Amino acid sequence: MKDSSYKNNSETIKDKKQDKPLYQELLSTFVYIIIITGVFLLIRLYIVAPVSVEGSSMEPTLQDGDHLLLNKIGDIDRFDVIVFPAPEENGKQFIKRVIGLPGDEITFQDQTLFINGETIEEDYIDLSNVSDADLQSLNSDFSLDSLEDVEQVPEDSYFVLGDNRVNSKDSRSFGFIDKDNVTGKTSLRIWPLDRIGFIDSPE
Repeated sequence: MKDSSYKNNSETIKDKKQDKPLYQELLSTFVYIIIITGVFLLIRLYIVAPVSVEGSSMEPTLQDGDHLLLNKIGDIDRFDVIVFPAPEENGKQFIKRVIGLPGDEITFQDQTLFINGETIEEDYIDLSNVSDADLQSLNSDFSLDSLEDVEQVPEDSYFVLGDNRVNSKDSRSFGFIDKDNVTGKTSLRIWPLDRIGFIDSPE
């Protein structure tokens, strides 16, 4: 009798656990959805987010319509590709390459970039199909002194350029980018499928 009674009591307890009210199941599911959504939003807000390229200012590195993964944490290094709010254009984002870090001296002469007096080989640029006239007018010589009346990139600022130098609105026109205004940096293309992979940057 004891064994039979114990078995029946166990089955009763088990049945009660299984007969969970529908509203509790719905509440649990809703809580799970809220938690998952919250985690996703936090990741997108503070860690990574997808971004898309509009325009040709970063060709040939990036093409119009490319989709990238934006990293919102970590330090910014020279030649990183970054995203930031477009100066004087509300609601728009720019994507450019960091050329100058705080303290750098930047000079461009005879189609050659110099950083702190050192010649920089910009393998990410292809202006082979650009006429000499356009190079002279759209990619002319400059220095920080001629552009901003300073010798070096200011503290907590970056000097940025587009890879497509003859068709890019960048620090040559709008000046330095404040460190705090950088949304993030990107090195990974996630679309289109035939171009998925890391964005090459010089060492």
